[in-house]
Amino acid sequence: MIDIESILGQTDHLTAFQMAVRSFFMFFITLLLMRLGGLRIFGGRSALDNIILIIMGSVIARGIVGANSVVSTVAASAVMIMLHRILSRLSVHIEWLRKLVNGDHIILYKSDHILWDNMRKSSISESELMESLHLETKKTSLEEIETATLETNGRISFILKTKKAE
Repeated sequence: MIDIESILGQTDHLTAFQMAVRSFFMFFITLLLMRLGGLRIFGGRSALDNIILIIMGSVIARGIVGANSVVSTVAASAVMIMLHRILSRLSVHIEWLRKLVNGDHIILYKSDHILWDNMRKSSISESELMESLHLETKKTSLEEIETATLETNGRISFILKTKKAE
């Protein structure tokens, strides 16, 4: 009969083989949990998505190196995935929770004016706004831009002015 404890090791002293087995096992458990959590987690669209990824990485690493048991690592990871799933679904229907989980966009430029209060509140400099303008639109000036918005994922989006028919 195979002794699981001898294969996975004790949490204090692991051999290279035991860490490799734990890594192999945790890879597939994590893959399953992430699939159950949904593709949204991978998008990193919100603070919630990023928090789950960071904490999951930390918890799973502790399970691999033996700082935690494999069972407690899987349990903690499953709870985080369930929490993410519940919060993201509820945030679709509850406005205050959506703002808490996802944040809210901030308009940085509108109708030929930089909104300096929003720029300061967002800690965005004019040079960062211009850099995003270059990267996103290939434009060198805000003259052709109607609105620039700091989105909840941290990117700045630009809406071009519509050209009037002559």
